[in-house]
Amino acid sequence: MYYEVFETELGWIAIVSSTNGVVRTSLLELTPTSALGAVKPESDHALHGYERNIEIRALIAAYCAGESVDLSGIEIDVAGVSPFFKKAWEVCRTIPFGETRSYRWLAEKAGNIRAARSAGQAMARNRLPLLVPCHRVVASDGSLHGFGGDGLPLKSRLLAMETRYS
Repeated sequence: MYYEVFETELGWIAIVSSTNGVVRTSLLELTPTSALGAVKPESDHALHGYERNIEIRALIAAYCAGESVDLSGIEIDVAGVSPFFKKAWEVCRTIPFGETRSYRWLAEKAGNIRAARSAGQAMARNRLPLLVPCHRVVASDGSLHGFGGDGLPLKSRLLAMETRYS
């Protein structure tokens, strides 16, 4: 496994990748130390991998600079994730830049229209924020609910940035 910590226009981000794809990403953090701490325990035994992660780093940095970048092409490693969570994450990755979808929509597309709460749990346990853009999932009435890192202000900030540049 390989890790990288880098600064973007929105804050510090850490990523951990395997030969199968990105295993974990942090949200936007205030310091490199807090970004690296957010990708534990995966980063504990990883090697610094600047060369391995250079393309991923460039795409994420461009996204954080407000560019309409499609991050869904970045391979992710979802080993150990439940089948419903994998499907929910896969579906979430199809939500276009600058748009939102409801938890109910996500549950339906993931195979169980009655699993909106489970879809919410899949987003709450998302270990790949930005790559699995859980900030684009909102309540049926359009209101914002639950988000890691800086919480709802960060979710709102990401959505506003995407709307402005879409």
